[in-house]
Amino acid sequence: MGTCWGDISEGVRVEVPNTDCSLPTKVFWIAGIVKLAGYNALLRYEGFENDSSLDFWCNICGSDIHPVGWCATSGKPLVPPRTIQHKYTNWKAFLVKRLTGAKTLPPDFSQKVSESMQYPFKTSMRVEVVDKTHLCRTRVAVVESVIGGRLRLVYEESEDKTDDFWCHMYSPLIHHIGWSRSIGHRFKRSDITKKQDGHFDAPPHLFMKVKEVDAAGEWFKEGMKLEAIDPLNLSAICVATIRKVLADGYLMIGIDGSEAADGSDWFCYHATSPSIFPVGFCEINMIELTPPRGYAKLPFKWFDYLRETDSIAAPVKLFNKEVPNHGFHVGMKLEAVDLMEPRLVCVATVTRIIHRLLRIHFDGWEDEYDQWVDCESPDLYPVGWCQLTGYQLQPPAPQCKFCFVNNVNSCLLALVHG
Repeated sequence: MGTCWGDISEGVRVEVPNTDCSLPTKVFWIAGIVKLAGYNALLRYEGFENDSSLDFWCNICGSDIHPVGWCATSGKPLVPPRTIQHKYTNWKAFLVKRLTGAKTLPPDFSQKVSESMQYPFKTSMRVEVVDKTHLCRTRVAVVESVIGGRLRLVYEESEDKTDDFWCHMYSPLIHHIGWSRSIGHRFKRSDITKKQDGHFDAPPHLFMKVKEVDAAGEWFKEGMKLEAIDPLNLSAICVATIRKVLADGYLMIGIDGSEAADGSDWFCYHATSPSIFPVGFCEINMIELTPPRGYAKLPFKWFDYLRETDSIAAPVKLFNKEVPNHGFHVGMKLEAVDLMEPRLVCVATVTRIIHRLLRIHFDGWEDEYDQWVDCESPDLYPVGWCQLTGYQLQPPAPQCKFCFVNNVNSCLLALVHG
């Protein structure tokens, strides 16, 4: 709904069910938006003036929210709330006066909501997706369900359909069948020799396109050093190395000091990815850089490390330096995917902003669970997104002395009783 949201602001009038009424049938009244919070709006019935006693929150994209005039065209009665019914004798004249020049929702708003919730990915489509047990390779998976554009993918060899992976349809972790072979990425061949009945390959045009790059001139090379968000610990930006240069701008990257000898924990980022940074990025932006595991010369200094490892830094000009005018501010609330457990969408807060990079804190959890996420990530949603799409929202973890004491007591009881 991002492209249609310019019409929604405080003061906009809508027609909504009147809950302050004793009539047996469903009736409506006009309300104005007092405050917006994501998809949610705080509404006040027309005629209450400065009285906030019956203000209520609702999802502005809900099926019971209509533009002014909907009741007239639909034959629905407009009935003033019982609390203020005595205030005016001529409610029609009151409404005409109040609504002259007022803004309401566009007439096609509900249609736009409906269209925005139609998703091109369908169940039984086959895709290539990162292997969650070996990040260095992809596997074939099948779309099992689609909720709000989020896909539950089941790896093709999973007979009981429990070996799954959640991601958004615009995630950089999914690709069309044949992608791995086309760029030289590792791929785990399926034991299943032919497609199961009803399964079909997702068309390539459905997937998020990456920006074309010119690798003909100066380009990334194997062994170059950089800084990268660790996909296995998204709260950390680490010292990293380009391990392999693939086709179409893709790079295999390893975290220094914690790589497996066979490269099974390398991971793939595109050259334009907002998750990789030039040497010195963390220092310039006062972010703690995670040094290689076991590296003794602390504090870590890039100049010394490059000399010791006889390596060079990837040229700064090769990195993506675009910063969209994203509008995020520190303290803003949102709903965010826990990318370490990507089936979960949680209540979260923006706690830091570095250019296009956002530090996402999951409310009620320790800071060590924070994650660095790009401002244009498909895993960030406005407040009310879960309610709108029917996805389960994880509430903040309880943080209180009583809960802590109870947890400790439970642990002690468990120890005592074996």
